[in-house]
This record gives sequence, C-alpha cells and structure tokens, in this order.
Amino acid sequence: MTKAVLSAMIRPLVEPRLPDWVEPLWFTSKEQALEFAPQAEIGWFDLNEKEPMIEIARAATGLRWMNSIYAGLDFMPLDLLAERGVTVTNGVGINAITIAEYVVMLMLAQAKGYREVVRAQDRNEWLLDSPGKRELAGERVLLLGMGAIGSLIKTRLEAFDMKVVPVRRSGADGALKPGEWRGRLGEFDWVVLAVPSTPETRHMIGAMELAAMRPNGVLVNIARGDVVDQAALVEALEKNSIEAALLDVTDPEPLPEDHPLWGLENAQVTMHLSGRAQTKMFQRSADRFIANLDRWHRGEAVEPQLDLALGY
Repeated sequence: MTKAVLSAMIRPLVEPRLPDWVEPLWFTSKEQALEFAPQAEIGWFDLNEKEPMIEIARAATGLRWMNSIYAGLDFMPLDLLAERGVTVTNGVGINAITIAEYVVMLMLAQAKGYREVVRAQDRNEWLLDSPGKRELAGERVLLLGMGAIGSLIKTRLEAFDMKVVPVRRSGADGALKPGEWRGRLGEFDWVVLAVPSTPETRHMIGAMELAAMRPNGVLVNIARGDVVDQAALVEALEKNSIEAALLDVTDPEPLPEDHPLWGLENAQVTMHLSGRAQTKMFQRSADRFIANLDRWHRGEAVEPQLDLALGY
C-alpha cells in the first residue's frame, strides 16, 4: 500500500475514486498534517496559508510525489524537494479559463468606465453619457506570458478584434523575442502580465518600463504582485503617466488597508479573485489527481510537472 497524506478539503471528490493500492491519511489541520507527513509517499498539502505548507513539506521526509492545486509554488522549499528527488505536480491550467475571462472583464470595465456606471446606480443617478469611450477593437496588446492562461487570454482578446503580440523565445508567428519587448512598449495600448514569479521576472515592470508606455497605456497584472515594482507603479499612476493599472495581484497580499493603491482612481484592485471566480476548480483538480494516480501506478509521467530548478 502507498500512503497518501491528503487534505480533507478535497476528500468528497477524491475518496470514492481512490484505487485499492492507495491508503489515504486525511488531515484537517496543520498539526494533523505534520503528524502524518513522515509517512507520506504521496502528498497533497494544500492549505490557505503558505507557512504551514512549507513546514509539512519539510516534514515529509519520505515523499516521492507532491501534488497541489496552486499553480505558483515558488514559496515552497523547491531546492529541498529537488534534493530529495520529489516529483511535483501543480495546478497550472486549472484556473486558466476563469482568469482569462477575468482579464476580459477588467479590460472592458476600464474601457467603458463601468465602475462609474455602478457608482451612479448606487446613487440612483441616471447618467446621460458613458463615462468610458474606448473600444477594444483595433487596439494593440503586448502579452507577456504564453502559458495556459496567456494562450486563452490571446484567443479571447483576438475575438474582440484586438491585435495581440505575445513574447516568445523563438519570435515566431509575429511574436517578440524576450530582448525586444522593452524597446517596443510605446506601440501598445495594453500590457498584460501572465508570467510566473521567478528571479528573472521580479520587477520586470519598473520605472523605466512604465515611462516607456503610452499615456493611454493600461497595465493588467494577473501574474504575481512582485513582477511589478509597486512603488514605481504608484508613482506613475499618481502622475497619470499611464492611464490605469488593473491589478488582480499585489505585493504584498492582502494589500494593507492604508496602501495608496486603494485610493487611486486609475487603479483597480481585485484582491486575487480571478482564479476563484468559478465553481469547478476543486473538481478539475480532483479529476487531474485521479488520472495522475493511474499514471503513477503504471510508472508513467504525471502531469503537469513543475520544473524545480526554474520554479514553474
């Protein structure tokens, strides 16, 4: 029997489908998970807080495969997991549809001034004109990040007749190469960030990049808060050197109540809700885990695997 230490959060979706060769140990608290962890060959240690997950992973000295619903696992002790030879599968693609839809919503809300429409309704005020005049059709989008989420964002924005230019290492199919996009920032109306958080992407959008954007440029970040230099962004927004920033992610999270981003009219902060705006996240994760159990038992590769050296 293979012992699997699993969060009780996904028990109803997984337990009836577990194969006979798996002995599940369900945990409902950090303390219980730490008690079970040394027995785990397979682990699904997801909790709402990061620090307990790190502790549990460190305690799982016999772990061979770790699964997670989270796409970004850069906070986990990846060096230690690599040293122990642990295979890690993450939640890449689980939330891709809803996040791509969220990007479209944010962009439309900005283009049409929809926040002002909602506020007018709250005041029982009948507006005589639209507070937003932009049309998405014909506008140009620089898309940084062409993984599962970025690919879906691209097709959805193209359906609005937007010109989407991604960044790819090859530069194929009209894409820009990684070394080219900074020099072309002034050509785009929208800059959408869908990259993983790595040492290379940290603060990839800073004062220099913001200064290079068009005055009507809008920054959309559904990646990680630390890919943007937030202090530089606040300064750019305060000076109105770009039109707006649409931020599903911030640095840190939660954003402190007294942070200036909350009060800026040209910033939208959506509290990292884009991936949660759905009902299928846990079902998709459970389905993927069950399929991977079958692959694991047959000695085949589980997927999608996290590259522990790259962190994504």
